[in-house]
Amino acid sequence: MNFKIRKAEPTDMEAVLMLINELAVFEKEPDAVEITIEDLIENGFREHPAFYLHLAELDNKVVGMALFYHRFSTWKGSSLHLEDLIVTQKHRQEGIGKALYDSVLKFALNNNINRVEWVVLDWNTPAVNFYKSTGATVFEEWNICQMPREKIVEYLSKEN
Repeated sequence: MNFKIRKAEPTDMEAVLMLINELAVFEKEPDAVEITIEDLIENGFREHPAFYLHLAELDNKVVGMALFYHRFSTWKGSSLHLEDLIVTQKHRQEGIGKALYDSVLKFALNNNINRVEWVVLDWNTPAVNFYKSTGATVFEEWNICQMPREKIVEYLSKEN
């Protein structure tokens, strides 16, 4: 398998959105994706990008991606959050996901980042096992909290 890992370009965003939609289906949330190609371009390629994006390319076709961004931990300092690591179904188990994962960890090391963190669904046993095999700690006692825009508006309207 002769693939390469590279930084994304704005012209890659159609392929990126296809991967995001494929991930949503895999995670049993096929209708959850609201982002557009324009959103990806606007946020990922401005002067201070909201995220970094590494792509896996095989035969000039995007087959995987790792999207990550800076965070700051009050305990550890500079951190990265790996939002999504996606490899298209056809090319899983070919080392592409590991290569993308490694590219994010190398980015962290080269940029003096103290920690990389991400979320993995508890039922995604192959991913959990892979992450554990690399030395990552998979916390079972931490719960993720999220508040979507409509709930933010609803909550703040009750407070005022």
